[in-house]
Amino acid sequence: MTIFNKRQQELAEQIDSKIGISKWKDWKWQLKHAITGLETVESSLGVKFPEQQRARFKETIDKFPMRVTPYYLSLVDPNDYQNDPVFKQSFPDPAELQVFAHDMLDPLAEDKDSPAPGITHRYPDRVLFHISNVCSMYCRHCTRKRKVGDVDYIPKKESIEQGLAYIRETPQVRDVLLSGGDPFMLSDEYLDWILWELRQIPHVEIIRIGTRMPVVLPYRITDELIAVLKNYQPVWINTHFNHPREITTSCREALAKLADAGFPLGNQSVLLAGINDCPRIMKRLVQMLLMNRVRPYYLYQCDLAEGLSHFRTPVSKGIEIMESLIGHTTGMAVPTYVIDAPEGGGKIPIMPNYLISWSTHKVVLRNYEGVITTYKEPDSYEPVFCDRNCEKCVLNLKLEGATEYPAVGIEKLLSDYDDTVALVPTDTERYTRR
Repeated sequence: MTIFNKRQQELAEQIDSKIGISKWKDWKWQLKHAITGLETVESSLGVKFPEQQRARFKETIDKFPMRVTPYYLSLVDPNDYQNDPVFKQSFPDPAELQVFAHDMLDPLAEDKDSPAPGITHRYPDRVLFHISNVCSMYCRHCTRKRKVGDVDYIPKKESIEQGLAYIRETPQVRDVLLSGGDPFMLSDEYLDWILWELRQIPHVEIIRIGTRMPVVLPYRITDELIAVLKNYQPVWINTHFNHPREITTSCREALAKLADAGFPLGNQSVLLAGINDCPRIMKRLVQMLLMNRVRPYYLYQCDLAEGLSHFRTPVSKGIEIMESLIGHTTGMAVPTYVIDAPEGGGKIPIMPNYLISWSTHKVVLRNYEGVITTYKEPDSYEPVFCDRNCEKCVLNLKLEGATEYPAVGIEKLLSDYDDTVALVPTDTERYTRR
């Protein structure tokens, strides 16, 4: 049973004195009363922003709208709100108005890599399907600030149909990631329709949903939503916790519902200056996630989107955090630290260097403690029963029920059955689709 604290009760009564706490767990009530102005924030925190500061806040909101669920705002510590990780992720900062030469409106080239409305096709066998621009909360560090909150850019059913058509006509797509905005902002019925259409496509094996609802509006994870999602397994759900303080009793209940229903859960964190750029914070976060049956999946370097410069850390900070995790806590708790490369280059894993040196017969390695050791390479190596002629292989390469696609990228240079000696980026399928 969710326990309401004094701040939640006070905030609920400030927002709607006639309803009070009885509707607090109603996710539609939370959406209806999402905070978009400064006055409610001030009354909730018991502060009064100076006029000059208010003007700068309003200028920021005019460019990048503010929207915070009452639930998430209730987590802010009013005694130290300036340094509070929840406040920093949800409240506008005039630093968002600073645009530098390296900042980009669409840093990941999602629009360029879009062969159909709502679709970003960057990797060979999977697509991102952008089905909602609406969020219950507008995260200040969002890489899609150009879209989220833009009511003129909410995908219509016709656009969704065009995206579905592209997936139907592209047989190499076996994995579809539903993203937004937040897909769980859609009604159960609308989401049910999209999932049903996807499940009618024979080559779609995996459906993933990216949502921040368990973090910012856990009451959205209703029994009715669970019932809809269970009809379309396998469905994988990735959420977005950035700090241990976001894992509340209500969040635990929502995550438990999803896990008990059989959905594999993952988490994607963003490395944010002044919020979680600390090895101790990140270690505690990933450990708490595992305790709630959520596997840490990615730790993102903050993107080069406009208005995010104050959130960015040096890559060295991410390496430091990875050094504090690998070997120091269970491997299941260690996410992959990635930079989502500009211009649609995709996620590039960044790791501490554990390979010190190597020769023809030995590899020199170091472990998390600094122990230096060696691994003996085989004196000779030939693939067993393989003449490296994959096209005519009748031995090991029996891939019944699967479809082979030509190697791409570095894989092509390593393939003995391909004569390519150099890569020309404009030859990739992604550029061809453009």
